[in-house]
Amino acid sequence: MNTTTANRFFPPYPWLWLAVTFMIVALDIWTKGLAGEMLVLYRPLELLPGLNLTLAHNYGGAFSFLSDAGGWQRWFFTILPAAISVVLLTWLLRLPRDQWCTALALALVLGGAVGNLAGRVEFGYVVDFIDFYYASYHFPAFNVADSSVFCGVVLLLLDGLFLQRKEEAT
Repeated sequence: MNTTTANRFFPPYPWLWLAVTFMIVALDIWTKGLAGEMLVLYRPLELLPGLNLTLAHNYGGAFSFLSDAGGWQRWFFTILPAAISVVLLTWLLRLPRDQWCTALALALVLGGAVGNLAGRVEFGYVVDFIDFYYASYHFPAFNVADSSVFCGVVLLLLDGLFLQRKEEAT
């Protein structure tokens, strides 16, 4: 696909992808605020069988990794995502317009990273509130930002494994 065709069919770059990032951040902050107002800490509210809303404060990383490390992890989990966000933003801004799948994936990961970073900077922890479970097994609580990062990473993997190969073959 030549540059003229790509410019005609693909969205104005990078503003669309930055708008996706900001929407994820806004939705994440809004839902965490609602969870903080409407839920009681560590008291599940059953929505459906297998799904609770449970307010939790995560002082660590993914799956509460290092949550009881003594305090230094707050700075580690603040500086690391901030640095990664700068790298992702730079990558997103330099990406060619026709790589929409990679751009969407980066926007999702960036939005999730910034959403969790905002909470960690403000409170020293990340607010989690979505709790899936089966019988007595509970998946670690998560939030909109975590979901966005997960979806973005899956999309990056699919893009790298399948879409890039398809483009190279043509």
